[in-house]
Parts: sequence; structure tokens; C-alpha cells
Amino acid sequence: MEPAMACHADRTAPVFQTKGLTKTYRQGDVEVHALRGVDISLYPGELVVMLGASGSGKSTLLNILGGLDVPTTGEVRYQDIDLAGASDRELTRYRRDYVGFVFQFYNLIPSLTARENVIAVTEIARDPMAPEEALDMVGLASRLDHFPAQLSGGEQQRVAIARAISKRPRVLLCDEPTGALDSATGILVLAALERANRETGTTTVIITHNASIANMADRVITLSDGVISGEHRNSERQDPNTLSW
Repeated sequence: MEPAMACHADRTAPVFQTKGLTKTYRQGDVEVHALRGVDISLYPGELVVMLGASGSGKSTLLNILGGLDVPTTGEVRYQDIDLAGASDRELTRYRRDYVGFVFQFYNLIPSLTARENVIAVTEIARDPMAPEEALDMVGLASRLDHFPAQLSGGEQQRVAIARAISKRPRVLLCDEPTGALDSATGILVLAALERANRETGTTTVIITHNASIANMADRVITLSDGVISGEHRNSERQDPNTLSW
């Protein structure tokens, strides 16, 4: 049997709640229904994997949870914050103070070192980690003064994770964080995300089309054609280092 880690998430009041969430886009004369009535609850400290094929609505849902987009109809709340009814200024404040983002592409500043890329966030955060602490958490303590061009793709993604967690976000939202990486490198990135979740207690959502990643989660939510098509809770979280695909 492969080694596993016990679930640790605190199942108390939800961090996020959505009810009847829909999102419709117009492409010319065509309406695209990205979300068709999504009800979910996410809890403090849990690590959730959202699975779905391209076009299933998972990125749209993540963008709404992160305050990057707003729903067409329905409710979405982060604790006491009504994200569906928030102004642009309120959403900006919410993203700045509560949310860390990790995307498929790293979006590092090429002219800054790893440490300086993290400092770009910690300088404007309310209660940041030391940049060195954040980079150590993702296994890059020896690469502080390297520029992105001197780092591998996996190392660049881990710098992006360090940057996201350095402001001590309440929520870490990850959109296909291993999508541009090979399996061995992707596992290093997933291990960094798991460690950040475990050591900081940040509610972490990873969206992916890769079903192999689901075993590392507390809970797995599957989306299909804009609706929740399945959900299950793992009895144990599998160590990311034992995953393969």
C-alpha cells in the first residue's frame, strides 16, 4: 500500500458557499452556459481537487471564487463577503487580502530574482512571510538569487507558489498548476502545494483535468458541462510524491 497522510481539514463553518451559481457568456449571437447552477461549500484548511475536462466550467468557477469574475445569477460568499454583489474596489481588496493564485503559466518578472519576485507581493501584503521562508517552504532556499531564466519550469512554478503563499492568504486557488509540466516535475509542484496547505492551513483548491491528482485531496469535486457531476471524500490523502501519471 502506498504511504498516505491523514486528512486534517477543519470541518466547521464553510469558507465559501455558492447557491444556484450560473455564468453565461455571449460569443456573437451564441450564448455559452459555462456554469448551470452550481452549489458547493468549501471548508477551512481543506485541500480540494476539482476535476473536469476542458469546457467543464472549472476555470470559470475558480475565477468567480477568486473575485476575478462575477456570476450571471446565483449566490457566492466568502465568509461574510458577498462576492456576487461586490464592487470592483471590494473585489480588488478581497483578492489582495485573502486570495493567492497559482496559474498554469508562471507569470514571473524576468528581470527579478526568485526572492525579488516574492518581495513584489510581500511589500504590499498586510502580514507577509519573509520571502526566504516562503521559498524555503517550496524547496528553493538555495535558489533565492536566481533569475527565472536560470530556473527550470518546475522551479519557476514553485517560485510562483512561494509568491502566492507569501502573503499568508486564507485561500489558495490553483488553475492547472502542473499543466505545462512533465510528471516528475509536476509531482514536485504538487508536493509544494500540499506542504503549503498542511503547514499554513490555507484552504487550497486545485483544478485539473488529471484524475491521478485527485488522490492527494481531502475532497474531490467533478464538474461536467457546467454542473457538479460528482463528489467524494478521500479517507486519506495520498502523498504527492507517490503519485504517477
